[in-house]
Amino acid sequence: MSALAEIVVSALIVTGGVFALIGSWGLVRLPSLMTRLHGPTKATTLGVGSCLVASMVYFPSAGLGWSAHELLITLFLFITAPVSANMIAKAHLHRQRCRLDADAADGIGEDLPETGSDAGWATFGDR
Repeated sequence: MSALAEIVVSALIVTGGVFALIGSWGLVRLPSLMTRLHGPTKATTLGVGSCLVASMVYFPSAGLGWSAHELLITLFLFITAPVSANMIAKAHLHRQRCRLDADAADGIGEDLPETGSDAGWATFGDR
């Protein structure tokens, strides 16, 4: 294996480890569910993707052949992480809205955060 390939693989693994560490730390330390979603969906996804790209560079440069498994895993990860984060966020907003409706019936209502437009929250447009 060439020195350039070793440097590239090492840099990708270290970068992936740093992103995974930052994403995991954010998942533990951030205060609310909506902010905690950023850790696993952004930083950790980039970390795992970087390690998979390092694997895609390492094996052909070491003469062991190329495999599409890492590429498919990376694509699947980058497609599914935003979708799952969106579903978790919508479920959280729906649960918060139901709790606010129950509190409003008791006279203890609290409003959702402002969206910055007149349209309101898209999750509750059909209610």
